[in-house]
Amino acid sequence: MPTKEDIAIIRELAARTAEAAALPVQDEKRALWRKLNALKPERPMVTIDQVCWNEMDFNGDLTLRCEDAECRYYEDTLRRTLFQWKYFPVDMVVDPFMRVPKAITNTGFGIDVNENTSVTDPTNSVVGHYYNNQFKTMDDLEKVKMPQIIHDAAETERRMAVAHELFDGLLEVRSSGYDPYLSIWDPISTWMGVEKALYALVDHPDLMHGLAARMTEGYLSELDQLEEQGLLCEPQSLIHCTGAFTDELPAPGYDPQKPRTKDIWMFGLAQMFSTVSPRMFKEFEVDYSKRICERFGLVYYGCCDPLDRKMKEVRMIPNVRKVSMSPWVDQERGAAEIHGDFVFSRKPSPAMLAFDPFDPEAVRADLTATRKVCEKYHCPLELILKDISTVRHEPQRLFQWAEIAMQVVTA
Repeated sequence: MPTKEDIAIIRELAARTAEAAALPVQDEKRALWRKLNALKPERPMVTIDQVCWNEMDFNGDLTLRCEDAECRYYEDTLRRTLFQWKYFPVDMVVDPFMRVPKAITNTGFGIDVNENTSVTDPTNSVVGHYYNNQFKTMDDLEKVKMPQIIHDAAETERRMAVAHELFDGLLEVRSSGYDPYLSIWDPISTWMGVEKALYALVDHPDLMHGLAARMTEGYLSELDQLEEQGLLCEPQSLIHCTGAFTDELPAPGYDPQKPRTKDIWMFGLAQMFSTVSPRMFKEFEVDYSKRICERFGLVYYGCCDPLDRKMKEVRMIPNVRKVSMSPWVDQERGAAEIHGDFVFSRKPSPAMLAFDPFDPEAVRADLTATRKVCEKYHCPLELILKDISTVRHEPQRLFQWAEIAMQVVTA
């Protein structure tokens, strides 16, 4: 139970968040995101996410002080929001509400990850993984169970009651449903190991088709259950680390009490397919993921996987609006392939924050090169700095990257 001290801490942070959320710039940023997502950008947009928060707390702003675990969750959320808004806001939007996760249990596919890990920095959540292969024969497909969605309405009601006590009069409280992340191959990479899974695509294609098919059916069943129970999230503010604001969602007929897949964004990817051929990418990823993506209003596709040589196949996926251009793409080829039909969602390399010494002018040159190639091919552009494993315990590097990025996109 929250103590009086915990409540006071949360309400002070919430008041500061509400003050930031009320600034006119928040609506200005939402409008800019809507223009970008409509493929009619006013300028390129910038976001920063997946930060090495363990290296950020140089002045105590991120130190948690609440005792109650539930309060610490909200405190952590608020402190990170305020910290980012203060030091590296770029084009983030501070919303005037707090999302309270509904008590939803997803039983998943019934497979536990069997792995060994290697830890370099015990304060960092980024660790090394060695995954043991659990799929060697067709019989192993029986391990894959169909997901079941279960909602504990009483627990959701309890969470909402606590949130109202903490935030009423400061921030709106919103019950937040399930935001789908439905990758076929990310889970498989943890059940088999990437190398073993890639070899199996060649040596045991029937096994891998069987695995992808069972997962696709499981995901479709999962979506049916979420829709039937009214447990999907409302239209998002973010989709995969980037602004999701759009005038195209939700779809006509939207009921806030029962959101549908067509009311929201979907995020798809096949990161372990970085080295497979376009033909194999279509056979094992596109032919399955398109059955999932066709249900959604809009789709953000890709992550670390380089897609500059696979845009013909990406175009086969329904409802794609943004395409990731990872640090490993040929940007010229990627921009020529996208050519204004999608948002060129550039992922600048976070390694530039880890080099010694940090080189601000190299950052500026890198971001400027991206802007120029997108201007050449008329590509709507967003810059998403993510997967930041380390800044060598010098948070100012991230602050400086943010300042440079905003100079580049507003020049």
